[in-house]
Amino acid sequence: MLNLGAALSRRDNVPLLVDLDPQAHLSSILHPVSYGAESVFSFYSESRPLAGLAQSVAFGALLLPAHAELLKVDTLFGKGPNILNRLKDGLDAAFLEIPRPVLIDCCPMLGVLSLSAIIAAGKVLIPISTDFLALRGALQLEKTLRALEHVLKQRVERRYVLTRFDTRRRMSHDIAAQLDQRFGAELCETRIAESVGLAESPSLGLDIFSHAPQSRGASDYVRLLEELSSTGFWEG
Repeated sequence: MLNLGAALSRRDNVPLLVDLDPQAHLSSILHPVSYGAESVFSFYSESRPLAGLAQSVAFGALLLPAHAELLKVDTLFGKGPNILNRLKDGLDAAFLEIPRPVLIDCCPMLGVLSLSAIIAAGKVLIPISTDFLALRGALQLEKTLRALEHVLKQRVERRYVLTRFDTRRRMSHDIAAQLDQRFGAELCETRIAESVGLAESPSLGLDIFSHAPQSRGASDYVRLLEELSSTGFWEG
């Protein structure tokens, strides 16, 4: 999500990045916070408006940072419709007047936070690294999304994108073929190649365009955004 957000910023958009993952990897790169009160957790625990929690980041986006205290949300607030719709309502209240692209990062485990993200966004982009365990995880997530649709009464629009794709490895091509057979048009044609620049940039606190703008990784993310836009999955 870091590099997709940076790609959007290069289009003169000001995307909003919402970190809902208690591991807070995105926030640790862009704007680490020391206390839950400085993060999205306080939106749930203290009803702080989201607009007051947004932080500007280097490449021109806004970030709603995460903190490990987000782990408490499931146990503190249950899974009723009020809590599941709270993020959508909070985003609408805070940012509806100035339309902007919104990207929500969440952990793959389906709990209150992930369900809230799906309800707020309505669409899911699922990265899959080209290894066996990631493939198995993607297939399990597909089953979960199908089960969720019975509750939502609608299909959750999604795209799958291959990451860490190494053309030299037979496994990469085997997994791509399996996913193509399983997901068809929902599998993005763009593949994010294995890249030194992509591996290095998070440790430097940088997106790929700041770290290695001429790299294969940077061009892959530009192509991914163009594909998502041209196919109608991404609006704006």
